[in-house]
Amino acid sequence: MQPAFIRILDRIRKQLDTSSWKETYENVLIWSPETTEEQKAEVASLVKQLESAPEEQVEEIEEALMRLPTPTPGYQLCLQQEGLETVKIDLWELCYQVCFRNYSSLLAESPNYVVTVDTSLIDERGDVDWQLLDEKATQLIDRVFAELPTT
Repeated sequence: MQPAFIRILDRIRKQLDTSSWKETYENVLIWSPETTEEQKAEVASLVKQLESAPEEQVEEIEEALMRLPTPTPGYQLCLQQEGLETVKIDLWELCYQVCFRNYSSLLAESPNYVVTVDTSLIDERGDVDWQLLDEKATQLIDRVFAELPTT
């Protein structure tokens, strides 16, 4: 995934060099759909407590956290253009589209969804084929930018 992530970020940077879009990046937490707002708030509260908890309370707080849903860390590209709403793009989803064949974020929400690694990105020695990886990342990012709203 790391080689794909690097190529995606590089392709985004190149697109932004000639674009009127301004970017920011933000870390986000991705929760399972059944997680309630109360659970999210409880996790946030416990994490905050953990930061300054005395040694004797750390284990108790960690045990409480283990009983609650755990978010997955995410990373978003936020694009802003004057006069338009901010467009947020999940960078991990872009990596999945590069690394897997026919990846669908809609289907991926199903617990039975199976992905297939795009083995064409691996050469006969088992190394990353950087040229094919770059081509696939370029096509994806070109399509992402082509589909952005216009003023």
